Amino acid sequence: MNDLIDLRGKTAVVTGGSRGVGRATALLLAQAGASVGIGFRSRDKEAQETVEALKGMGVHAWAEAGDLGDSRDAQRLFKRADEEFDGLDFFIGNAGIWPPDEISISEMTDAHWRRTIQANLDSIFYTTREAAQRVRDDGRIVLVSSTAGQRGEAFHVDYAASKGAIISMVKGLCVELGPRDVTVNCVAPGWIDTEMAEPAFGGGEKEAIARTIPIGRIPPAEDIAGPIVFLCSRLARHITGEVLNVNGGSVLVG
Repeated sequence: MNDLIDLRGKTAVVTGGSRGVGRATALLLAQAGASVGIGFRSRDKEAQETVEALKGMGVHAWAEAGDLGDSRDAQRLFKRADEEFDGLDFFIGNAGIWPPDEISISEMTDAHWRRTIQANLDSIFYTTREAAQRVRDDGRIVLVSSTAGQRGEAFHVDYAASKGAIISMVKGLCVELGPRDVTVNCVAPGWIDTEMAEPAFGGGEKEAIARTIPIGRIPPAEDIAGPIVFLCSRLARHITGEVLNVNGGSVLVG
């Protein structure tokens, strides 16, 4: 990491940190010098591998398992942060799911709706509530939404609704926390080349999707992590309440 983004001495909690965007963000924060704790649901092996990679960069790192759609598990994650860190500088709310099956709203069950809202929105509410109590003045909160939260997504209205709500949370929180010089922003990816998106990439669909993106490619998770770390840096200290689209221009085309 260039010294232009120097996070040495800073601390961060990243949810969904065992894979994908969360893991890439945790690694990039550590590369810039920050100590990092990650929350994860069930992938213990991947979480521990991430922690070892973080420690290999010379920073303090740890992982805490839990279902962050349960307020008690969200509280436990941040109690662990209290034990591990002397204060919190950054919170990256990234945990979430994308149910791959296309389901019309008329066929969507209560259970399907609740599962998505719990994983994507309840988890962000519970963890952000804990983070807001702890993040230092001049701290940073970055929540991960989606292109779908701005333009909608047919047959995935549960996902789009949950991600749109995150954007609304950011707009309100930036005003609430502004007097403490805490910035609150949102990164909105489009398609990402991660395990979560793999069900949509079979049968030549990956190439077809790439052709719908103006830049012409589906990015790796690292391309989303970079803008997140930028928003945590001093370079972004006067940016708050914003949605940073990281989708190769796909939000602009039909």
